Amino acid sequence: MTKRRSNSNMLLHRFSVAPMMDWTDRHCRMFHRLMTRRGRLYTEMLTSGAILHGDRRRLLAFDACERPAALQLGGSEPRDLAAAAKIGEDFGYDEINLNVGCPADRVKEGRFGACLMAEPALVAACVAAMKAAVAIPVTVKCRIGIDDQDSETALDALAQAVVAAGTDALIVHARKAWLNGLSPKENRDIPPLDYDRVYRLKASMPDVPVIINGGIASLAEAKQHLAHVDGVMLGRAAYQEPWRLLNVDPELFGEAAPFATMKNVFEAMLPYIERELAAGTRLHSITRHFVGAFHGVPGARAFRRHLAERGVKPGAGVDVLRDAIALVEHRAPRGLLPIFASHLGGAFANVGIKGPRENIGF
Repeated sequence: MTKRRSNSNMLLHRFSVAPMMDWTDRHCRMFHRLMTRRGRLYTEMLTSGAILHGDRRRLLAFDACERPAALQLGGSEPRDLAAAAKIGEDFGYDEINLNVGCPADRVKEGRFGACLMAEPALVAACVAAMKAAVAIPVTVKCRIGIDDQDSETALDALAQAVVAAGTDALIVHARKAWLNGLSPKENRDIPPLDYDRVYRLKASMPDVPVIINGGIASLAEAKQHLAHVDGVMLGRAAYQEPWRLLNVDPELFGEAAPFATMKNVFEAMLPYIERELAAGTRLHSITRHFVGAFHGVPGARAFRRHLAERGVKPGAGVDVLRDAIALVEHRAPRGLLPIFASHLGGAFANVGIKGPRENIGF
């Protein structure tokens, strides 16, 4: 019998930003947290072996301001995953997520990621071991199937197995992963999306939180999915156009955003950047996550170019970011003043211009 989940548990995952290799590091998560208090943030996938035998502090350290934050693990050995999950809990993470969806070759060779869709009993054993080791939620992120699997039977088999093992939520990327014939990059776009398959899974497991992921490009689309599932996870849209996160708390949780404008976000980010620079972090390691902040706004190209050219130089400081932002502010054409007035936090108040309700520019 499926253990009944509370509505509050479902609300924990109403909106989240996907774990993305080389993207969702601690600097990225701090940036995203300044735009949404309620969205759940995920680490890049870390293997259980790396955590058990590597530099744990370097791999797992994060700022408490990032919470709620989830640690995503890769692996297939229950004992190792349990030990890594316990370490993650001790570091302060709010959730442990098992990756059963990554199609990368090195992931397949290591017997973790999407290839585990073919071994639901093993995945269940991994979940059971982690559940026994930690008190925080343990979740699974998967695809709807791999290669020639029937996505109806494959997804049901995995879901039923991990739910019986005690998983607290299922996050489903609504595409198959083709481990033979497609590259990891192609696997993000070529296999067709099948949102209805995820809806059917939710309908069959009404008491299990089901979160949908894959190809979702806006909060308007997210709202449509929330009519069928418990939560939505944005990936590339959240990273490449981070300004969208400014509307998450107002639109999905009925709460005010932490900051009203992207300018405010960057102002709040400066003390963190200064601390990191003082600790030896290079500016580009942080600002590389900002390139989409002004996507579609005149001056965005100059902003990106300035960060790319100046941010990589030895000794680059916060003035590089300030100067880059100024390039955007000073290039606002007359026809886009309402958009800029909304996002610059009253920069044009002296001309009596009000911005639109939705932050569509940056």
